[in-house]
Amino acid sequence: MRKNSLYFLLLSSILILALYACEYPFSAVEASENILPEAEKQTDSPQVLETDPTTMPEPTKEGIASENELQATKEPTEKPTEEPTEETTESPGTINPLTGLLAENPDYLSLPPALVSISNFPASSRPQAGLSFSPITFEIAIGEGMTRFLAMFYDQFPGAVSGQTEGDPPVIGPIRSGRLSYEDIRATYSGFLVMASAWEGVSTNLNASTSVYGTNAADINSATVSSDRLLEIARSEAQGYPGSNFSLEGMTFSQTPPDGGQAADQAWVFYSDLNQVQWRFDEELGAFVRYDIKTDGSGEFVMATDRITGEPVSKENMIVIFAPHEYIAPTLIDIYLTNQPPTKALLFRDGEVYEIFWTTRFGEYEKETGLLRPMRFVDANGNPIALKPGQTWISVVSMQSYYVESVIKDQPFYPIVEEQGTGLWLIRYKGKY
Repeated sequence: MRKNSLYFLLLSSILILALYACEYPFSAVEASENILPEAEKQTDSPQVLETDPTTMPEPTKEGIASENELQATKEPTEKPTEEPTEETTESPGTINPLTGLLAENPDYLSLPPALVSISNFPASSRPQAGLSFSPITFEIAIGEGMTRFLAMFYDQFPGAVSGQTEGDPPVIGPIRSGRLSYEDIRATYSGFLVMASAWEGVSTNLNASTSVYGTNAADINSATVSSDRLLEIARSEAQGYPGSNFSLEGMTFSQTPPDGGQAADQAWVFYSDLNQVQWRFDEELGAFVRYDIKTDGSGEFVMATDRITGEPVSKENMIVIFAPHEYIAPTLIDIYLTNQPPTKALLFRDGEVYEIFWTTRFGEYEKETGLLRPMRFVDANGNPIALKPGQTWISVVSMQSYYVESVIKDQPFYPIVEEQGTGLWLIRYKGKY
């Protein structure tokens, strides 16, 4: 009887414990949940971590976001994110790769560059129209002491300027004939040429070219092209470049000048007695302004202006590159600019001069695409040299040409006397013709 009573008592205890457990099934879980961090508690609705790159923090000057900024992107918020500012929505596609500045017309960046042959001789061609709109302008020797310009138009095309513009839309020019060296430049920038025809021995070597003609056979300076017509040609040429099937990357820009510069208030380029150019640094503009010697024998220099705007022709960067020249005839010179190894150059920016190198040597991009890249500028170790954001003028001289910092005098080339610290730099072109 006692044994049966013990069995009954044990069975009753088990039933009581079972009922107690059923009444409080989650007590242990709830107790442990109270010690979890607030951020790890489960909410009523699922939270999704933002992955939109526009919500990521802006990089610091060192290029790395701070720890607090990174943590902020990990924590979801119930409030909608603020509309991104204009600064955070800028993308690399809005930067003109030839100036390092925001593009004036981002839609035009998909068009190939227009390279326009612009006259510098006779001097009656001055002032030229459109040079202040060109992100990169080449000046090359064409023989007999003369030079010609190949002005590039990319992103920005000249617009009408009240009180200045001759005609609407404005015209670019005067336009002159093509030259052998144009093809290397055209291919390097995946562009097209606009010229006033060319001698047959030259034209057969030029690709992607359009010829325009003067309106007056008696006026050698009458050939021009309107900005609207130039844009029309660019759109037509773009059909050969589906999408963005070319790259203009390769140049480096920074507002901070490189190290190792020397004072350079003036670069004086001597092509011939009647073709001398002074580039004088204007501190207010932060650029070098061009002055041409008059061809009347007076030795006087006149500031170059743009016929469209009436403003000085000024460039943030003026670069002198030394390149191999082949002298075929007195007015027929070829210049080799394609697939060139690092070759000496001078960079003038911010009132200083830097001894640098230019190169167009082929790399993986050229091998994979069959296209070329723009001219690059590097130091002695092959590291990129930063140009100042803005426009660039490239004066091409022969390998035999030389440069020196000179004593300051009225006619420093007769004779040349070296002196350090003057800020006057002479570049003397040496050629066969």
